Amino acid sequence: MEFIKIIQKGNYAILQMDRGKSNPINQQFVSEFNEALAQLEKDEKILGVIINGKEHFYSAGLDIPELYQYDKATFSQFWKSFLEMIRQLSMFSKPLIAAITGHAPAGGCIIANGCDYRVMAEGNYKIGLNEVPVGIVVPRGIYAQYSMWLGTRNAYQYLMEGKLYSPEHAKIIGLVDEVVPLDKVLETAENKLKHYLQFEQSGWKLTKAQLRKSVIAEMNSLTEAEMQMFQKQWWSEPVRQILGAFIEKLKK
Repeated sequence: MEFIKIIQKGNYAILQMDRGKSNPINQQFVSEFNEALAQLEKDEKILGVIINGKEHFYSAGLDIPELYQYDKATFSQFWKSFLEMIRQLSMFSKPLIAAITGHAPAGGCIIANGCDYRVMAEGNYKIGLNEVPVGIVVPRGIYAQYSMWLGTRNAYQYLMEGKLYSPEHAKIIGLVDEVVPLDKVLETAENKLKHYLQFEQSGWKLTKAQLRKSVIAEMNSLTEAEMQMFQKQWWSEPVRQILGAFIEKLKK
């Protein structure tokens, strides 16, 4: 795999996201991520996983410049693969820790939300779901996952406003669990994972499955009509204009 690396450390593994400096999410990234998750779920020697970012970035979210160039068939396949990635994260039975090493907007935040515990680097970083301001529809399964951590009222307001938050504020509202210096993020995540692995794992997994039951149900119940609605919105002229302006801004 080119963009996703698996680093085994005894009885746990680090899933290392490794695409450019900011880990933008494209079709190949998602395909490799899904393959890695499936492999780690099946590997009986691996009892837990840390999803690690790169210095200053966990993931910048969707690779808008690349996705903007996809034709309709390619984008449709990407969108289905991306939602499958989020579904797999939600259903992952083993302890899963996010080592958030910097910025985590949009898709980066969604990956972190799929984990059981989130450690974020302190500093001038941002995290949150900012899809609405650029016209991207957030599926209800992702909203259900957001609500699991923030509560329904906060998740509703934050999602509809599309705001991004500092690590310190994210901790206050429950979006992350710990804020530590950048050079301590992975170490702290490993210590948390080792703490989880002290427990009897069968009971831990069954409890996790029960706690996530409603979120998983939302993930699994997306209809083809909803999928078509998301894609129709992506191809609408107002959204294409917003995304085009966003891409031009990135070039400056």
